[in-house]
Amino acid sequence: MKKYISLFWIAAIMIFLAALLRLVIYPANFSPVIAMALFAGAVIKDKKYALALPLFAMFISDIGFQISGIDIGFWGWGQLIGYGILAIIVLGGSAIKKISIFRVLGFAIGSSLLFYLISNASVWLFDSYGMYARNWAGFKQCMIAGIPFIKNTMAATVLFCAVLFGSYYLYSRTAVAKVIA
Repeated sequence: MKKYISLFWIAAIMIFLAALLRLVIYPANFSPVIAMALFAGAVIKDKKYALALPLFAMFISDIGFQISGIDIGFWGWGQLIGYGILAIIVLGGSAIKKISIFRVLGFAIGSSLLFYLISNASVWLFDSYGMYARNWAGFKQCMIAGIPFIKNTMAATVLFCAVLFGSYYLYSRTAVAKVIA
């Protein structure tokens, strides 16, 4: 009898590969990170692991950025807020009780917009460089400045959700996998 890797370990491996892929395809916000968080929330039943795996994988890729010099790996409060947003997205992904193309697409778009809104609001709120005034005009300016990034974020999230959820679905349907997730 052939041994197959459990669905939990397949999901964990896919999450770490997505985080490492972040190092390879670095351009402006074209990243599998949001899809990775949604995927973890949707397919890993134990919420401790669903939260821990993508956050740890992000930490590993941030270490990769720091060591490689591709970019700054650790850069302050905004990064911690980003980790918090990912945790929220993982919890949101756990609301996907029955995985379907339309549910995943809706959550992918919604999560991308949530990330955009919270991350840009945090830049406006905690900006230590004084780029944006702490008033309504500065807030609008900050939100508008983030619009070019939302396109890549949303495209990457939809693409990588298709890859992660699709691959996981195919594996779970074609392999005799022992489900311990």
